[in-house]
Amino acid sequence: MSAKVLTKAAAKEAKIDMIEDGRGTQAVHDVVVAMRAARRSGSANTKTKAEVDLSGAKPWRQKGTGRARAGYASSPIWRKGGVVFGPKPRDYSKKVSKTVRRLAFQKALSERIKAGDVLTIDKFVVPEIKTKLFMSILKKATDARKVLLISDSFDDNTYKSARNVKTARLATASDVNTEQLLACEKILVTQAALEKLGERASASAPPSRSSGAASKATA
Repeated sequence: MSAKVLTKAAAKEAKIDMIEDGRGTQAVHDVVVAMRAARRSGSANTKTKAEVDLSGAKPWRQKGTGRARAGYASSPIWRKGGVVFGPKPRDYSKKVSKTVRRLAFQKALSERIKAGDVLTIDKFVVPEIKTKLFMSILKKATDARKVLLISDSFDDNTYKSARNVKTARLATASDVNTEQLLACEKILVTQAALEKLGERASASAPPSRSSGAASKATA
């Protein structure tokens, strides 16, 4: 299975609107930051002095003991006491407009194409569920250490054969996002997926809504 480098001319034939100038750099940054922020659980939690399960009684009387005054055992200055200004559960997600998401996706794809990192193949199918077979087919297409494989769809054999391969990522053309386009050394795209990428990377086409926590953040 031979793979060909996707040239600028071939990309334009696939109706991919290439960004030739410096537009979109900030959009890529904003989208990637938003996607990573959306994955943060924000579950860190500490107890204040009011939430600590300790007695509210004075540990000793106010005067006459020679020790400093103490009002309650849950004081933040004491061991096992409450925490002052500690973290509380929060939402880290950021909102990114559809226009910015589309621009970021278009910019990321354009830069990878201009760098010669996008390869095209007719199709990618694994006849049986076997990781070794998946790797042999992948190596015939590219010898890159980390590969993003994009197709219009994948059958169960291909998905299950690739699930234990840490150096390969699978994504459909409708769900692949900006961060994934930037994460791998080479991008392997099937001919069927190329048309869908052209629709998503078109300046006039509406952006598709990718799955996951980040309809706010995907591109």
